[in-house]
Parts: sequence; C-alpha cells; structure tokens
Amino acid sequence: MTPERRQLLIAFLVSLGLDPSAVGAPGDDATALAPIEEALSHSSAGLGRNHEQLEFLGDAVLRLAASEFLARRHRSLGVGQRSSLRAQLVSDRWLSELAERIALEPMLHLGAAAAGDRAGRATVLAETCEALIGAIYVAWGGPRGGLEPVERWLTPHWQDSCRELLADPHRHNWKSALQEWSQAQGRGLPRYEGDERSRGHGDPRRFHCRVHLGEQALGEGWGGCRRDAEQEAARMALEALKPRTATETSGASPLPSTQG
Repeated sequence: MTPERRQLLIAFLVSLGLDPSAVGAPGDDATALAPIEEALSHSSAGLGRNHEQLEFLGDAVLRLAASEFLARRHRSLGVGQRSSLRAQLVSDRWLSELAERIALEPMLHLGAAAAGDRAGRATVLAETCEALIGAIYVAWGGPRGGLEPVERWLTPHWQDSCRELLADPHRHNWKSALQEWSQAQGRGLPRYEGDERSRGHGDPRRFHCRVHLGEQALGEGWGGCRRDAEQEAARMALEALKPRTATETSGASPLPSTQG
C-alpha cells in the first residue's frame, strides 16, 4: 500500500466519523488498514484479496447492529414493526444509497467490466458497502469492540431512515401496502406471476412480474431480481387503484400512500 493510498483511507475513515488511530499499533497503518483495503477491492479487480469474505461477515454484523439500534432507539415498537424496519435498514437498496452518500465509489478498486457496467452499479455499491461494514468490525477488534464503531457510523443514517419510514410505513414496501389494502377490501391476497427475461447480471429489466387480484391483472413491473420486479408491480398496482378509491364508500379502507 502506497503512502498516498494510506492517507486516502485514513481521510475516508475520518469522514465516516471514525478515528483510525484507535486501531493497530502506532505507525503500523498498513496492517491496521488492511481489512479496509480488502473491502474496497472488488472481486472484478482481480487482486489477491477481495471484498467477498468481508461482505459475508458484514451481512451478519449489519443485521446485529441494526437489531441493537432498533432495540435501543425504538423500544416501544413491537417485534413485528422492528423486524419490518430492520428489513429496510439492511436492504441492498439502503446500502447502495448509503454508499452514494459517503462517496464510496471513488475509493474502490474495480475491474474494467464492473466499472463500465452502469446497470450493475447499485449492486457493486451495496456489496462493497457491506464489506466495509465487515472490515470496520474486524479492524476495530471484532468481538472485542468491533461493533461499537459500526454502530457509531451507521446510527445517524439509520435515524434519518427511520424517521422517513415511520412517517410512511409502506415506503419501498409496496407489496405489504397492496396486501393490506386488498385484504381490507375483502379481495383476498394478491398473486404474483413472473419470469426471467434476461441472464445479464445487473440488468435492471432481468425479471418481469404481473400482480393479480382474483382474475384481474392490476400492474406489472421490472427489476434486477424477482423481489424488485414484484415490488415494482405492486407499486404500479397501487398507482392504478388510486382513482378508484375516490368513488368508494366512506367506510372503505383508504389506499396507503405510495409517496417515495
């Protein structure tokens, strides 16, 4: 690792609100920063060590840290509500948005194919951001104190996200919103039918999905994975149903907001 790269990594960690001098032996920045450099080395770069192992660890660390955050900051919420919130706070969408906010991409070692694949950009950002979480956990001591800096870094971002999500419980979870509305109307559960239209990794239109209520097709959507295509189909169904709710009786359940 060059002196210039060490200084760049140190400045990056400081921008996250972390103190790099708290890890490793004094003057041994290269060893202390090795997990961070590994996390920022995407597998496409073809280097000896890459982000994949730390991404695997970061997934578990992220879920634990989010669970502790919610238990500490939102104790009044039921387990089901906390579980729904956590799913949003550890999602690939949330991770890729976080990566954008912290300007992660310029710090990455990427291969030419990954660097030029704009369709797969969000996936790369989510993967390496999760690896960075694992790297911070390792660099700061793992089970002997590694969770604290992860929580310190992520807590302000989680606070902002929770504020938005609690104000709009169905934000980014259109399937749940559609299901609640359809059951309140006595129309049963929505049914999703989808298929894979492309084999391209990172293709945002790889999967296509239609959502039905009974025999009626309500909406269709595309996504890079089956789950995203289903969410988009549910969102489009809710948008299509909006005008109809204006003519329903006052006793009918309102359609959840789809703002966001």
